[in-house]
Amino acid sequence: MVGNSGEMVSVSGIYKRYKDLPVLLNLSFDIPKGSIFGYIGPNGSGKTTTIKIMTGLIRDFQGEVSIEGRSIRNWSSELSSTIGYLPQQTSLQEWRTVDQTLYTFGRLSGLQASEVDKRIKEVTEMLGIAEYRKRKVSKLSGGTLQKVGMAQAMLHRPKLMVLDEPVAGLDPESRVLFKNLFRQLSREGTTIFFSSHILSDIEDVADTIGILGQGRMRYMGSMEELRERVGRSTEVSLETVEPIPDDRLLESLPGVSKVERVADNRFHIILQENGQIDTVVDSAIRAVLAQGLHIRGIHPNRQSLESLYLSYTDGEGRP
Repeated sequence: MVGNSGEMVSVSGIYKRYKDLPVLLNLSFDIPKGSIFGYIGPNGSGKTTTIKIMTGLIRDFQGEVSIEGRSIRNWSSELSSTIGYLPQQTSLQEWRTVDQTLYTFGRLSGLQASEVDKRIKEVTEMLGIAEYRKRKVSKLSGGTLQKVGMAQAMLHRPKLMVLDEPVAGLDPESRVLFKNLFRQLSREGTTIFFSSHILSDIEDVADTIGILGQGRMRYMGSMEELRERVGRSTEVSLETVEPIPDDRLLESLPGVSKVERVADNRFHIILQENGQIDTVVDSAIRAVLAQGLHIRGIHPNRQSLESLYLSYTDGEGRP
């Protein structure tokens, strides 16, 4: 499979099941070179499975994945050196020091012995962990351990960094550090793919996001496009003085998808995808007044980023 020259990652028609449980269902997406791709979805939605397929840890799947035009079906040392990977749970040999750990990872990633020490110095200073270089892994806090994991992922200057929940569990200062690092690496040409189940994790830094729900890509696009959707009113709240006996009075209005009755005299009118808010409000007012009823209040509701996320994931999880 040969990808477009502008793509770092091309995922096409991925199906993956664990026994009888479907995890990924016809998953397809492309990631441009140099972009920051935020992959979001509820816990258990298939994000980690996607990552393990991309990094060659899962080989039994249907579909195709290519990294810079090279199929991962033919895994090679060249592919390994292209990718920096931070798993969700950083697992390092606890009896070794940070320096020893990073030296081994650097050599396994293809760095020459003469390069490794220089890169260890650079990345540990970037991540603020230079003072821990001689400390054993077993003596590190969870946040520092996460930074060591990030150091090994970026040590060999990979073209693609694949990061599984990289900021989960970090304190606010470290979260800012990681996000700034993502921006810097992207400016230098590195492609960043990172997963999260928290919408705010990717909101600040991702230029493209994919929302995964029930094994399918529910949304793919920019954060700006997602915010634009949030800015559109998709629901009208209506309260009348007298009860409305029949919901069909509102359901029959043009541009209305469905009507939710909150109380005898209170309703949420849900618009169709292309429904015009002003038309629906005007029609609702006319229909109610024509029945001799009185309106206490009517106004459009703007969908929040959180509620939009939940609508894409079918309410599987909450950011």
